Amino acid sequence: MISVSAAVDMASLALELMGFFLGLLGMLGTLVATVLPYWQISAHIGSNIVTVVANMRGLWMECVYQSTGAFQCETYNSMLALPADLQASRALMVISVVLSVLAIGIASLGMQCTLCLENAGTVKSRVAGAGGVLFLAAGFLSLVPVSWTTHEVVQTFYSPNIPAGMKYEIGECLYLGLTSALISMLGGGLLSVSCCVEEEGGRGRRHGLGYPYPVGVGVSGTGARTTSQTYRHPTLQMGAVNTSSRAQTMVRSTSTSESSAQGAPGAKKPTAAGYDITGYV
Repeated sequence: MISVSAAVDMASLALELMGFFLGLLGMLGTLVATVLPYWQISAHIGSNIVTVVANMRGLWMECVYQSTGAFQCETYNSMLALPADLQASRALMVISVVLSVLAIGIASLGMQCTLCLENAGTVKSRVAGAGGVLFLAAGFLSLVPVSWTTHEVVQTFYSPNIPAGMKYEIGECLYLGLTSALISMLGGGLLSVSCCVEEEGGRGRRHGLGYPYPVGVGVSGTGARTTSQTYRHPTLQMGAVNTSSRAQTMVRSTSTSESSAQGAPGAKKPTAAGYDITGYV
């Protein structure tokens, strides 16, 4: 049967791995949405279905796609001449990517599948929780410009004061940015929950502490077997102490009986029975 502590360890490990890979996936999606120019795409409204030119706007450049297959992009000339909302969107998306990279590095140090900080106790789980908090912050920062840009595009599209040729629709990068932000927040939440689950167990991160098993059982020349060494689990230390005391008593009695049998003159030496003192708990 699986103990409660083992079940807690398995659950926290599963949450950690899932949260880490979701955060990594969210970071990649946020990076792609930041670089590509498909935030706003020109809307084709009216009875004319022939589209000769399609305009696309992003955070860093504006592109034009022609029906002949030509694709041309031009970066914005001046950063200070841009609208304030576009500058804020740039800053928030870049900060989100940087926080995601930091979260990946910090979470890697605190996860159970890594060897870093293996003897630090509860510090390792708290480091993983800090990585989850950074994933949450990165997802929230990327969600703000994506939501704000989506609101502006929808509001401009339904405004009667703007000509039909100047209206834009929601681009693919807005959908990608929204999905990536939610995935990053979900991954950060799972990492934080795994830290809380491990803290409730009260043991912290454990590495190299296996369950009891016998090693080093050898047979001496006189027929009596030496006691084996046992690696004890911390939670089962009291039971192991009692077992070792009983084992020492049995070995002591066996050695006494053999010495008395050998000291008697003319007595027939008994066969060496021996005992397997393995110290199972």
